[in-house]
Amino acid sequence: MPPEEIEPGEPEDWLRHAWSDLELARTRRNSKILLEDLCFHAQQATEKALKAVLIFRSVPFLRTHNIRALMDLLPEDLNLPEEAKKAPILTDYAVLTRYPGDFEPVTEEEYQEAVRIAEMVVRWAEKMVK
Repeated sequence: MPPEEIEPGEPEDWLRHAWSDLELARTRRNSKILLEDLCFHAQQATEKALKAVLIFRSVPFLRTHNIRALMDLLPEDLNLPEEAKKAPILTDYAVLTRYPGDFEPVTEEEYQEAVRIAEMVVRWAEKMVK
């Protein structure tokens, strides 16, 4: 089934959801919370923040979790911070690590980087939308 174009909603709503996912990504870890799950929320925060900017700039996009595909749609006049350009590494957290499988567990370092990138993208998106 081909990806469908989604009805975008308001950029502020997407940012609200991005901030919510970012807060979930920052959740204090206990013995039962997997770093993979926290990284999923970092990816979701990044994805929703990018979609907020695309909506704000009236750029249509297809239903996707692919951060690189979303970044490629950003208008050239937007200056994404250098550190935020690493965001495509978060794409794997959208699907691959969400379920048991044959992959290396996420390390504390990878988790911290995922949250750092997500924070940067969400803060940048908020500035772009205001």
